[in-house]
Amino acid sequence: MLPFAPSAERNKDPILHALRPWLETRARVIEIGSGTGQHAVHFTAALPHLVWQCSELPDAVEGLAARIAQEGSHRTPPPLALDVAHPPWPVPAHTSPDAFDVAFTSNTLHIMSFDHVRHFFVRVGELLKKGGLLCVYGPMKYGGAFTTPSNADFDAQLRARDPLSGIRDFEALDGLALAQGLELRDDLDMPANNRLLIWELTT
Repeated sequence: MLPFAPSAERNKDPILHALRPWLETRARVIEIGSGTGQHAVHFTAALPHLVWQCSELPDAVEGLAARIAQEGSHRTPPPLALDVAHPPWPVPAHTSPDAFDVAFTSNTLHIMSFDHVRHFFVRVGELLKKGGLLCVYGPMKYGGAFTTPSNADFDAQLRARDPLSGIRDFEALDGLALAQGLELRDDLDMPANNRLLIWELTT
């Protein structure tokens, strides 16, 4: 049986709807932390020009690979084993013809330490083509405040499990992005108290 995430099933259509205008002129996507692969399969079926490279932690890549092999296509190559905190990432250089136009991640930054979040932004800044996009989906805080009581409860659950995890401040993420030459292009309200942040590499 393939791994299945109910949350990915619920959010795949809203995310696709929000991303579609940004992806129409961009072809090569890397997803950091692809989980079950449901997003990759759904998005490439809806947008047939996309090549979607999945990735996941080495100890979790097997289930992802099973879905890609069973439900993917030639536009979803075998997933990469990738640990955010352990460079170099096994990806093409930003100067390569195979470099990525888009980096996407969903519901990952709040389950890693902030040190790993820093690594994430540095590596993404290094791998994207100029004009490439970083798209981050998940819950956020603004000005240190949670957007809803349920997000505050979720943050407490995360920190009880791992004190280094937790919902991230938008301002902190935007600062990390700016340090890599990524400028905010959109901050979209999404269902279930989530956001979709889109940055563009301008340097």
